[in-house]
Amino acid sequence: QVQLVESGGGSVQAGESLTLSCVISGYTYSKNCMGWFRQAPGKEREGIARLNIGGGGPGYADSVKGRFTISQDNAKNTMYLQMNSLKPEDTAMYYCAARRGLYCYADIPRVADFNDWGQGTQVSVSP
Repeated sequence: QVQLVESGGGSVQAGESLTLSCVISGYTYSKNCMGWFRQAPGKEREGIARLNIGGGGPGYADSVKGRFTISQDNAKNTMYLQMNSLKPEDTAMYYCAARRGLYCYADIPRVADFNDWGQGTQVSVSP
């Protein structure tokens, strides 16, 4: 059974940093795309970063490029999102997701392309 569990969210002030983690279990595919998404109140869920497991570089939305870094630790079955220089507009519920057996070819991950989702972790950034 596939399971994704996020952690690391919290409340910070603008300019501070947070690192989100996503522990992945139950995956047997050698080729996947992993992504980070966020959803602010009253807004649609948006893709912000993605990483092809097995090849290729990461992709980022313009809103986070240069501030956020997506990475993985295969030994720990964990994906990370390092978030620096946080802004109030980064406030949202953050989700990790996996696309089974396929890579992502666009820099910005699309919600419809992903099969499995975590429960989310809240990030709140105050001015």
